[in-house]
Amino acid sequence: MIFKIIFVEPAGTTYEKLETTAKKSFQNRQKNKQRKTSKQEGLFKQVHKTIAFLSQNPKHPSLNTHEYESLINPYHDDGKVFEAYVQNKTPGACRVFWCYGPKKNEITILAITPHP
Repeated sequence: MIFKIIFVEPAGTTYEKLETTAKKSFQNRQKNKQRKTSKQEGLFKQVHKTIAFLSQNPKHPSLNTHEYESLINPYHDDGKVFEAYVQNKTPGACRVFWCYGPKKNEITILAITPHP
């Protein structure tokens, strides 16, 4: 089953900033003829891959998806919020917080943030 991905604020802004920073870094790297990718490029690639996995299979093993009880589901009082790993075993590892909804076959990205 394919899920439609919806971003709410601040997740949408965070994703756009990561993408913009990665593109600028890539352009600078091309201009200076450097081969090694920057941390910004790598982080955006990882976030993008995580969201792609979520859209295909929210239970994908590499996501380590589990319920996160400190956030409230914006659509349902009894709805669950989940945490998916972007990075693991990294200082300040990035996480994506998400929930199902508001409609069937939709996933809402609530936040993209370093591990709390």
